[in-house]
Amino acid sequence: MTNYSMKTLTAIIQKEEDMYVAKCAEIGTVSQGSTVEEALTNLKEATELYLEEFPLKKGSHPILTTFEVAEIANA
Repeated sequence: MTNYSMKTLTAIIQKEEDMYVAKCAEIGTVSQGSTVEEALTNLKEATELYLEEFPLKKGSHPILTTFEVAEIANA
């Protein structure tokens, strides 16, 4: 009998052309879909498959923050 526990992970989703690309910040797994929901579902599946082979080590979440950069305007 296999015991399962749930773990909350972080997904970063970006629109690239006509697809949404989702990346798990803690694991590094990446997937895509035609909608945000599909990209997230595909990422969950890819991450679960990855974790079957490479179990998650105990640790903390990455630090997520934002920062600003100067944007050069074309005249």
